[in-house]
Amino acid sequence: MVEKPFHGVRISRIGPTRLYPFTRFFRGFEKVPTVRALFGKNTSRVLRAQKVEFFSARFGYMGTSDVDGHLIISSRHLKESELRTVYLDLVHELCHVRQFRKGRPLFYPKLSYVDAPSEIEAYRLTVREGRRIGMTDRELWEYLRIEWITPNELRRLARRCGVSPPGRSARAKRRSR
Repeated sequence: MVEKPFHGVRISRIGPTRLYPFTRFFRGFEKVPTVRALFGKNTSRVLRAQKVEFFSARFGYMGTSDVDGHLIISSRHLKESELRTVYLDLVHELCHVRQFRKGRPLFYPKLSYVDAPSEIEAYRLTVREGRRIGMTDRELWEYLRIEWITPNELRRLARRCGVSPPGRSARAKRRSR
């Protein structure tokens, strides 16, 4: 689409997005039990059809497009973040892919990030996967600590996901149940 001339120039208002096959960069996810639980017998087919877009920016991590369900991934995050974090972020975003495919909203502008049903579901799934691969509550707490949420929101999200804050004794954990 080309706009009318603007001060002697024409500006195309549509920039094409370059999408790549998910499986070109991320292999073996069809064997991950948590991912198989998301997509069932269609897991391999869904992952082969899944698209991914990379962006270059100083900040940013991963997200899922609410327009077509493709993954949007920061090249910096992919290259520089701890491998376990990238892995868990991919599991988290694949949960959003399933939500999108089922027609569920991904974003809830009137709710805090940690109160959005889509995020609660995705983080619970991600915490389950973190435990499956041997992460401790302390490590999961650190994974849940993201810069755009407050300490109170972190506690709320961790509680909803069944992650105990660091430093709680076994006795304190038992009393809180």
